[in-house]
Amino acid sequence: MASKRAKVAIAGAATAISLATTALIIPWEGLVTSSHWDRYAKIWDICYGETRVDGKPVRPGMSFTPAECKAMLSKRVMSDYYLPLTRCIAGFDDKPKSWQAVAISASYNVGVGAICKSSAAELARQGRFHESCEAFTRFNRAGGQVVEGLKRRREDGDALRIGERELCEAGL
Repeated sequence: MASKRAKVAIAGAATAISLATTALIIPWEGLVTSSHWDRYAKIWDICYGETRVDGKPVRPGMSFTPAECKAMLSKRVMSDYYLPLTRCIAGFDDKPKSWQAVAISASYNVGVGAICKSSAAELARQGRFHESCEAFTRFNRAGGQVVEGLKRRREDGDALRIGERELCEAGL
C-alpha cells in the first residue's frame, strides 16, 4: 500500500527527473552553500552533495548561492545521471516514473556505473520492479560500513523525508 506522501510526490512530479530532484536528492542531500568535508566519503562537497564543479574537485573555501546550487543540480541531474541511465538501461523511459526517480537519485549518490551494473538495474530490465526496488536498498554503505542515514534514505525514509524504496514501490 502506497503511503500518502509517496502518492503526493508522484502526482506532483511532471517527470522522473523532477521527482528524483524534489522528493529525494534535495531533501536527503540538503543544501550547503559553503564547501565542507564529508566525513563518510572523505571528500569536499558543496550545494546538494556536489563533489566537482566545472570538472574540478570542490575545494575548501568555495561558496555558491542557493540559486546557483539549484541550477547546478538541475544541469547535472539531466546530463550526468538521467541521460547516461537511458543509455545503459534499455527502455529506461518506459519504466515506472517512481522507479526511474530512484535510479536517478541512487546514481547521484553512488554513481551511474554502479547503478547500471547493479542487480536493481538487471531486475528492472527483466520487468521485476518490486524486486528491483528492494535491491536498491543494498546501496547503504560508505567507507565499507552501513550508514544509518543511507539505510533510511534507501528504505522507508524518516519522519521528514520519503525513502527511495517507499517511493519506488508506490509508483508500481
